[in-house]
Amino acid sequence: MKQGALIFDEQTDRYDIRFDLADYYGGLHCGECFEIFTGGKWKPTRIEMAENWYLVGIRTEDLNGLRVRI
Repeated sequence: MKQGALIFDEQTDRYDIRFDLADYYGGLHCGECFEIFTGGKWKPTRIEMAENWYLVGIRTEDLNGLRVRI
């Protein structure tokens, strides 16, 4: 598994995972599963889109910068 941070790509209008300075996942699509680090532990989730992008089972206002692994 690779660990990185969620970032929003305005050109594609979707979230991506940044692993390193020039190393990106390539854009997340609805239904893609990964883990997020919250509350001191890794939790499985998936990304979805309604009015805005959100993570299933994770309460947060801003997804940018969240630590994830995939």
